Amino acid sequence: MIRLVVVDDHEMVRAGIRGGLPEDIEVVAEAADVEQAVRAIGEAEPDVVLLDVHLPGGNAQEVLRQCRGDYRCLALSVSDAAEDVVGVVRLGARGYVTKDISSEELAAAIRKVAAGDAVFSPRLAGFVLDAFTGTAAQSDDELDRLTTRERDVMRLIARGYTYREAAEELFVSVKTVETHMSAVLRKLQLSNRRELARWAQARGL
Repeated sequence: MIRLVVVDDHEMVRAGIRGGLPEDIEVVAEAADVEQAVRAIGEAEPDVVLLDVHLPGGNAQEVLRQCRGDYRCLALSVSDAAEDVVGVVRLGARGYVTKDISSEELAAAIRKVAAGDAVFSPRLAGFVLDAFTGTAAQSDDELDRLTTRERDVMRLIARGYTYREAAEELFVSVKTVETHMSAVLRKLQLSNRRELARWAQARGL
């Protein structure tokens, strides 16, 4: 029996995952945000954590930073952005699949991760190979200058979100988004949002 913790901020998603799992995978705990996830993982001591990438109160990377234990992580997200994939893998995730995966495919991925294998949706594997073979070195060096929250803001603004829309997405104030954006532009030595969008596009972000 594989003991699984499911972390996703949407109850309907968690219910769908529970309902689609076979008998050899048991959901022993659920969580909807970073704080709940850290607590649930510590208490349940699962074999595998199925972890949504973007959560209220932070993201999967924050959960991975706070939790150290004998469990393996499989990231599950609607996002197929390179920085999301590489970010969680660098912090120890054993796999990353997108939410268009079928219940059967998800169960197979959980079993593989539980067994110690790495699992990635086909087009996402290239991001990981690039990141760890040096072809994305420049991008990683520059991204490493940014904090986790600054990366979250950068990603949204580069994709065309307004400050208000980004604030709503990240559950922070507009002022906080503006502060993070100022730091992003300063650290990356960019002048405005248009330059940021071009910078992000050139790196596949």
